[in-house]
Amino acid sequence: MRPTTEAPGNSPPACVDEAEPGAVPAAPVFGILFALSFAHLVNDTLQSLIPAIYPILKTELRLDYSHIGLITLTNQLSASLLQPLVGAFTDKHPQPFSLALGMASTLAGLVLLSIAPNLTLVLVAVAFVGIGSSVFHPEASRVAHLSSGGRFGFAQSVFQVGGNAGSSLGPLLAAAIVVYRGQIVWFSLLALLGIIVLSRIGVWYRDNLAQHHARHRAAVARSSSQLTRRRVIFSLGILIVLIFSKYFYLASMSSYYTFFLIEKFSLSVQDAQLHLFIFLAAIAAGTFLGGPVGDRIGRKAVIWVSILGVAPFALALPYANLFWCAVLSAIIGIILASAFSAILVYAQELVPGKVGTMSGLFFGLAFGLGGIGSALLGEMADHHGLPFVFHICSYLPLIGLLTALLPNLGTPRRLISTMRR
Repeated sequence: MRPTTEAPGNSPPACVDEAEPGAVPAAPVFGILFALSFAHLVNDTLQSLIPAIYPILKTELRLDYSHIGLITLTNQLSASLLQPLVGAFTDKHPQPFSLALGMASTLAGLVLLSIAPNLTLVLVAVAFVGIGSSVFHPEASRVAHLSSGGRFGFAQSVFQVGGNAGSSLGPLLAAAIVVYRGQIVWFSLLALLGIIVLSRIGVWYRDNLAQHHARHRAAVARSSSQLTRRRVIFSLGILIVLIFSKYFYLASMSSYYTFFLIEKFSLSVQDAQLHLFIFLAAIAAGTFLGGPVGDRIGRKAVIWVSILGVAPFALALPYANLFWCAVLSAIIGIILASAFSAILVYAQELVPGKVGTMSGLFFGLAFGLGGIGSALLGEMADHHGLPFVFHICSYLPLIGLLTALLPNLGTPRRLISTMRR
């Protein structure tokens, strides 16, 4: 990268390669985007089955809580640490049918999990499921980028909504269907459906890859970054810290919000779960909003609002009564959820030509930081109590002030209009 003067907020974006006519389709390929979103729903539904069957595994295999923690660690490490490696490899060597192969790995893991007679084979099974997710996310993000028609935020949001829906659906399906562990094999039918859908996507990906790749390489070769290498690395570091603040706060809400409400307001488990559902539903709504808004007003503006904008509501939540807890949690969910799509697309624009690497890195961080946050906050709650945890976490959105240090990459609306001329 050649060091030059940084662009002002209204200058053309650093990722000028994506402004080349023909580098992406002239309009979003909605059939591919919706198929990707459905495949994301399938993938995350199957991923979320694993914690849902922990009570069954604990009883049948006579496990203790340290064994359960080891199962979680194995699944999350295989699902998070491999993603940047997969993304970096496929940036150089695209694999159109790796999406279907990843789902096949998940299928193999589910079948093994349904019959595994001991802890060792359970660990192997959940590792296969995690590997399937590691392959899926970076490559599916690349296909979403390719089929976006220049509306990169919109495409990423459509893709993300499917995953959020799947994460919520998995435990419900497990509660409805999995009575004993052997019945988990029925979810293999869902994995088979996912393989069929992803194979069809792979055909489209293969047919469009060669032309896109030639134009994309030529565009990258012609482009000269407006940022020094050091500034790009620094900016990626800022984005990682913002992801940390988002997913540690989400971990506090998703893992401990129900316990907080039960302890503070003496709610029943059912009523507390209803409040958690309000928060999760708001997350789903916010996930879709962030990408399209970022396409119109710019990723940095969305990152500002989605991280720092949560701060006043998060700071008020520990002191609110039950009614205002519900209202504040809904506002927090909508605003905070819009961050990930904006951060991911911003990172892809910051490092042009590395869509898979950036997708793998930030999806991997999302998986890993969520798990680490849940464990650390649980330890903190054991030692200092839940009110202390929620007071500490309420300050995490203030980390959004670091957004001021990010460079302006331009206004995507101008970029899109350039592509369509």
